[in-house]
Amino acid sequence: MASNFGELVLLLGDHHLPSRTTSIPEQFQRMLVPHKMQHVICTGNIESPQEYERLRELVGGGSNVHCVAGEYDFVQQQQHQQHQHQQLDDKKVIQLGQFRIGIIGGHQVVPWGDLSALAMIRRKMNVDVLVCGWRRKEGVVEHDGGYYIFPGSITGAYSSHAPTSTNPSFILLAVQGSNMVCYVYELKDGEVDVSKIEFAK
Repeated sequence: MASNFGELVLLLGDHHLPSRTTSIPEQFQRMLVPHKMQHVICTGNIESPQEYERLRELVGGGSNVHCVAGEYDFVQQQQHQQHQHQQLDDKKVIQLGQFRIGIIGGHQVVPWGDLSALAMIRRKMNVDVLVCGWRRKEGVVEHDGGYYIFPGSITGAYSSHAPTSTNPSFILLAVQGSNMVCYVYELKDGEVDVSKIEFAK
């Protein structure tokens, strides 16, 4: 991918491997090439150390992997048991270009995925963009002066709070200064569908 894209950021969530599914779809695995992205953002529910290591390998190390806690994080449980690392935080803020980006798992939002509740969280975190898991319908929403990004589930794993079946999805951000381009990748009937949304600060 060309450098004129700016910083490339992979957004994903809800692996639920191996408890609810067997693997990331092959069509997505071919696209997740190491060293193409500068950052990985994950909204939680990784469940296995192998999957966490895969995220680290995509960006050549751990410092640019930004994960928050979901409800079912094996990595968090393992770290807590071994007392070697701090537990994953429930929320995190990072700076990309001119954007402050907040990350939450989404399970702490009541009602789940409610935009008014999310707007309160975004204001409290003082961020321009809030990345949230758990809404389970991928995409970007503009609301109340901010942007809300829902990467969905990269595996399309079953979820009791999803109203319908979920297509596997992830999001790629290209951040350059005050501009952000959001590419939504969704697997529909075996084909990868891509939509594009641009916004500026």
